[in-house]
Amino acid sequence: MTDAGIGLTGLATLIALIAVRVPIGIALIGVSFTGLYVLMGPRVAWGAMAIVPYEFTSSWILSSIPMFLFLGFVSYHTQLTRGMFNAARIWLARFPGGLAIASIFGSAGFAAVSGSSIACSAAMGRIAIPEMLKHRYHPELATSTVAVAGTIGAMIPPSIILILYGVIAQISISQLFLGGVVAGLLTALGYIIVVLVRVWLNPDLAPEKDESVTFREKIMALRETWPILLIMIGIFGGLFGGVFTPTEAGAVGAALACLVAIVTGQMTMARFLTAARETLMTTAALLIIAIGASLLTRFLALSGAGDLLSNGILSIATNPVLLMIGIVLVYLLMGMFLEPIGAMLLTLPIILPVVDSSGWSLLWFGVVLTKLLEIGMITPPIGMNVFVIKSVVGDLVKISAIFRGVFWFVVMDLVMVAILCAFPDLVLWLPGLLD
Repeated sequence: MTDAGIGLTGLATLIALIAVRVPIGIALIGVSFTGLYVLMGPRVAWGAMAIVPYEFTSSWILSSIPMFLFLGFVSYHTQLTRGMFNAARIWLARFPGGLAIASIFGSAGFAAVSGSSIACSAAMGRIAIPEMLKHRYHPELATSTVAVAGTIGAMIPPSIILILYGVIAQISISQLFLGGVVAGLLTALGYIIVVLVRVWLNPDLAPEKDESVTFREKIMALRETWPILLIMIGIFGGLFGGVFTPTEAGAVGAALACLVAIVTGQMTMARFLTAARETLMTTAALLIIAIGASLLTRFLALSGAGDLLSNGILSIATNPVLLMIGIVLVYLLMGMFLEPIGAMLLTLPIILPVVDSSGWSLLWFGVVLTKLLEIGMITPPIGMNVFVIKSVVGDLVKISAIFRGVFWFVVMDLVMVAILCAFPDLVLWLPGLLD
């Protein structure tokens, strides 16, 4: 068997292992090590196992991942985002579907301190869904809105997916963050349009509007938003003002979140330890997958299978539009079965050379890729955000009803992907201002 044949066989084996639910990190490491062993011998295989994990994890910017995760978990467990939702609820009380729209605003606010789609859905699900059900919102609208709003967590910085992508693609994290801001805000706007249209077509989905809210109540509600606003201003003001780097921003944000939680009386030792434990577990899982992906990159490069596949894709899809459609379909399909970071790290060794050779901006592609990966968080059969919301509501709403409600938002997501592909300057103009 040729070297490229060994590489392709390794990829086929990897896909088969993932299909039978072997953890993706273990599958990546196992296939890569075995492939290097067969291809180059035991010395090279064990050498890669010793060198690649160190080379990858020694990247200083990766230290921001546990810090941003800790920031999100502290904010979640101490409910620092509750005031953001309450303010949005009061200000939007007179709008049809105001509570659903408020949950989207609340999710956007939580996204700015979280970076995690699942954490965003879990936090807002516990706050917003009971409020909507109490006001007789249809359970399908209430649960699906929060499930999809959680995906904003991976778009608006700090985003764990964008950080990992930036490290692998070797482009500026700050630039990626700026590109993600516009895409995230456009996504939130698209979701708001879906809610307004659905309620306009079927007013029974959101029957109650509160016409009695006074201007004084609105102003008082804004005072509750100071915890999140302080953290956001601290992170983004310092980051884009040049006070500290994206790596340092995670530590500053985590320290601010702890300080704010202590001042508000929400921090307890139990909550602190829970946030720390979840941060350690999530960081370890992410790094195992990332190290496995780095080993796979080394294996594909040495076997020549990576170049073979990349050149094959370029020769088949000479039309850039068809090539982009093919990439979109691949990620939509993978999103149905794999979690976003695993899907990204599994495919980047093959896709990045294709994108680079096509002359596309790696910054723009990173934002579009993040959007595509997050669609997978709400599509069946896996749809992690949907299952998170199901765990929040229990037996009150069937899983099929949540997926049914999510369908409308998926259509809007696909429209947003088309807009971002057709007008890449929507992503690139804000980063370009700081060049």
